[in-house]
Amino acid sequence: MAENTSRGLQDVLGSSPDENEFPVGYPTTICEDVPGQKYLCSNCNNVLKKALQTLCGHRYCSACLAWIVRNNKNAICQKCKEEDPNILSEESLLAEERAFGDAAINKEISELKVHCVTLGCSWSGIMKDFEEHQSLCEYALIPCHTGCGHVVMRKKLADHLEKGCVNNVMVCQQCQRSLSSTEYQEHSCEDNFCKEQKHVQTETASKEKSLSTPSANKDGCRFSEVGCSFRGGKEKMKEHEKSAVGAHMLLLLQHMRQLKGTLCSAAKAAHGATPQSELNGNRAGKSISSLQIPAGLDISGDLEVDCLPGSSVSEDESVLQQLMREKVISELENKLHVFENIVAVLNKEVESSHMEIMAFRRQSELDQNIIRGLELKIAELHWCLTQKDAGLSSLHKSLVFSEQASYDGIFLWKITDVGRKLQDSVTGRTVGLYSPAFYTAKYGYKVCLRVYLNGDGTGKGTHMSLFFVVMKGDYDALLPWPFRHKVTFMLLDQNNREHVIDAFRPDLASASFQRPVHDMNVASGCPTFLPLAKLQSPKHAYVKEDTLFLKCIIETN
Repeated sequence: MAENTSRGLQDVLGSSPDENEFPVGYPTTICEDVPGQKYLCSNCNNVLKKALQTLCGHRYCSACLAWIVRNNKNAICQKCKEEDPNILSEESLLAEERAFGDAAINKEISELKVHCVTLGCSWSGIMKDFEEHQSLCEYALIPCHTGCGHVVMRKKLADHLEKGCVNNVMVCQQCQRSLSSTEYQEHSCEDNFCKEQKHVQTETASKEKSLSTPSANKDGCRFSEVGCSFRGGKEKMKEHEKSAVGAHMLLLLQHMRQLKGTLCSAAKAAHGATPQSELNGNRAGKSISSLQIPAGLDISGDLEVDCLPGSSVSEDESVLQQLMREKVISELENKLHVFENIVAVLNKEVESSHMEIMAFRRQSELDQNIIRGLELKIAELHWCLTQKDAGLSSLHKSLVFSEQASYDGIFLWKITDVGRKLQDSVTGRTVGLYSPAFYTAKYGYKVCLRVYLNGDGTGKGTHMSLFFVVMKGDYDALLPWPFRHKVTFMLLDQNNREHVIDAFRPDLASASFQRPVHDMNVASGCPTFLPLAKLQSPKHAYVKEDTLFLKCIIETN
């Protein structure tokens, strides 16, 4: 019993794709209302994603079905097993080509109301917008791409890279040390610079130290000796030093020019280095070195060189410009490094979107193949319907013929729209009219009538002509030929007063009464059956309500 339970559990676990391998259905927890059973995947039991319906009628996510088919040979629908394992059929066999996209369910699912379940996010909308929101949700937790092991909110990733990521390494341009973002912000090469210059103390620096008061708890700028008057706390001082680098360099350059002018004039006057001039030079050098100049601005050596006769001011300016450029380049390189990390994150997002687009394209190709197959089936069904319509039309004609056919040699022909048909006959649009066929007996001769309302032959334009036509029938081989029965024509007066009657016996030598070779023989009858004046005379009711009746009687005795 335990073995069977364990094996069943393995079957259940083995029938679900790993979440990192395939994008399975949407979790039901994102839905505003509890989704119906028809919206759930038969495999992962989540809301269907790209629903496919199998031949057995159950629905699967497209990824779930692909995973099941790939990992199980001759896979059977799990729902069919659960419903009744004893009546499994070939339709329960799962295969991707045996399933089709369920467009109706997909459309209903895309309109389901959902919300974001990420803590802090208040987004809500419909299912078709859910995936786009997931890729942009600022509150979603994502791992840092540098491999530092931290998981941060998407909206805080840039701050993490700039301030907290231990793998986001920057290089100090002054001391060439590799530092993390946090270390780089706190790092300053000034400490090392000051330690190297600690043995040089000036009278001005010691005086400043003795005169400083803690009452206001504010410090003066390190460049106050050269003319900067800014005072403030540590934080403001840091901001001031970052923003006023150019101003400090100009003040320092001006101060150096003044000192250089003094020292050089004294050197020229003495034509050599006197003890007093050496003392003045040392003091001037110490006054410059006592300034807490930022790292990279080592100018004490340059000052000693510039004080010699023949030195130029342009060299000092070029040195300061070079230092300014190096500082700006360093800051730009650090910002560039941060931007490169941000671009790397965006590249990963783009790659993820590209993979989704490729998946959508593959699904679109599958859908197009399915659509083409359905179009072929529709064309085939349309052809079948056309054939059936033709068959129904033939049956309808046969039915109408059966209803109108006569099998006793007596036929009554009702002609409607007489005025229009007479006008068509006059203009030549319609020459003559044929009646439906009728028979002299059930297996007798097949015959019909032909009327020319405006006359034919000798009666053209003056009389109505009426003819008798022998047609090719199904039983002609059993009948005696030529046709020899008497034929009587009647034009009925609809007031039952004076019918027009004419009769004739067939000319046995005429081809009109021989066995038909074609569909019908040449018509034979009465070209001057009735004068047109009498047909339209108000004294008679041969035409009433634009209708006339012709009767034919064939003596079969």
